[in-house]
Amino acid sequence: MSSAPDLQVVAEASNGRDAVELARSERADVVLMDIRMPEVDGLAATRMITADEALAGVKVLILTTFEVDEYVFDAIRAGASGFLGKSVEPAELIDAIRVVARGDALLSPKAVRGLMNRFLSEPSPGNPIGPSVLDALTDREREIVGLVALGLSNDEIAERLVLSPSTAKTHVNRAMVKLNCRDRAQLVVLAYQTGLVRPGQPQPR
Repeated sequence: MSSAPDLQVVAEASNGRDAVELARSERADVVLMDIRMPEVDGLAATRMITADEALAGVKVLILTTFEVDEYVFDAIRAGASGFLGKSVEPAELIDAIRVVARGDALLSPKAVRGLMNRFLSEPSPGNPIGPSVLDALTDREREIVGLVALGLSNDEIAERLVLSPSTAKTHVNRAMVKLNCRDRAQLVVLAYQTGLVRPGQPQPR
């Protein structure tokens, strides 16, 4: 990471508790978090960071060897903005940090499949969320949230709906504010929990 001219490593932690403390003291833009750590694991540390209003701008990117359904689902619900397996190439990791830093969600293809599988096996995880939550959205915002949940980027959404990428991004950001979502990852989870998008629904062409 230090080899990238636009990235700076401001601190390193040996356990989840230290990671939370360093996130508070250093105010890093992105925390690269492992899941298996002593004292406080990565999922608990992620929840502590994302629950702290003073750290609202801090994004968490999970990097782990345990790229399985349960961890993917729990990591996103904990507030993580991205989830990558440790087999990722260094250049891909650096790009992932940049993606998460600018507020976009990032899930590896395997993690996306895991998230979908979890919804297939457990259609109403946690506390059920009714579709009325989406009433705050305009029709266009609702349409765009559905496309985000199906994996489309802002550029792909813009092309499909004949919008500029900046307009598509504006709609996504407004939807996140209205639905109290930290980022696109939580927007995806909410879209499935409310039934706006259903597991197995094909991606639009």
